[in-house]
Amino acid sequence: MTWGLTPGQAVDGPEGRRLIEAMGGPQEAGEVLLLTDSAYEGDATRELAEQLGFVPVVPPNPQRKQPWALDKQRYRRRNEVERLFRRLKAWRRVFTRYDKLDVMFAAFITMALVAEALWLR
Repeated sequence: MTWGLTPGQAVDGPEGRRLIEAMGGPQEAGEVLLLTDSAYEGDATRELAEQLGFVPVVPPNPQRKQPWALDKQRYRRRNEVERLFRRLKAWRRVFTRYDKLDVMFAAFITMALVAEALWLR
């Protein structure tokens, strides 16, 4: 799993591309979906995902002159990601960000992710 911390005012696109590059290509055969929200719908992000072998599932910006078709059935699976974030925010220490240092905050998020993964089994 790859993730990172960014300042609240940071733009999502460049960080998203960095994370996609860090993941590399899919490790398994077949289609691997990359479910993202519209913050990652830029051409550069979509091209990078396709180059690495992912199938990007992201809604186009309504202002695009040539929007692509969105597979709504696949996009509904993004709800699973949103539920994971809701679960993480249920941890009060994550929600209120008590930790002042990024390294401590990242360590607690990692611990919370491990605990949630064990709970989901």
